[in-house]
Amino acid sequence: MSESRFLIVDDDITFCEVLARALARRGHKVEMAHNAKQALTAVAQFQPTHAVIDLKLGEDSGLHLIKPFLEINRDIKAVVLTGYGSIPTAVQAIKEGAVNYLAKPADIEGILAAFEKREGVQAMEAETPAMSLKRMEWEHIQRMLDEHDGNISATARSLGMHRRTLQRKLQKRPVKQ
Repeated sequence: MSESRFLIVDDDITFCEVLARALARRGHKVEMAHNAKQALTAVAQFQPTHAVIDLKLGEDSGLHLIKPFLEINRDIKAVVLTGYGSIPTAVQAIKEGAVNYLAKPADIEGILAAFEKREGVQAMEAETPAMSLKRMEWEHIQRMLDEHDGNISATARSLGMHRRTLQRKLQKRPVKQ
């Protein structure tokens, strides 16, 4: 894996730099992108073998990058990282073509293991406790928001709630499990 080229796609510049240094120390070539447009350009020019993609890229979703990445380079392996881990988004990431899905914080060993699909990674995911009702609500709202391309008014209508109520719910931090 020493000839690997990694593309790190995350709007957290500090995280990108730390991960890039850790990968470079292990002999990998690394490029970074901080938004979807930069990521698509980097995939075309750098031709990475591996991509670490954050789920939330400001207003964009990292999930929407997986298929275009695979269209440009069908051999690329993508791992999605997120601070808002959930089963529905994990399933969607895998359906889009990601090889794995990890919740932040993730260290370099966990990320490299995710690309290799070591048994330890699956074991960690299987031990995830059931979500609370508030967390399920948060996840459902996020899915509906994604289905409506971030349109709060359309999402509120589909959820049967007032737009301002939805905006208040979205301003709160996500509930832990």
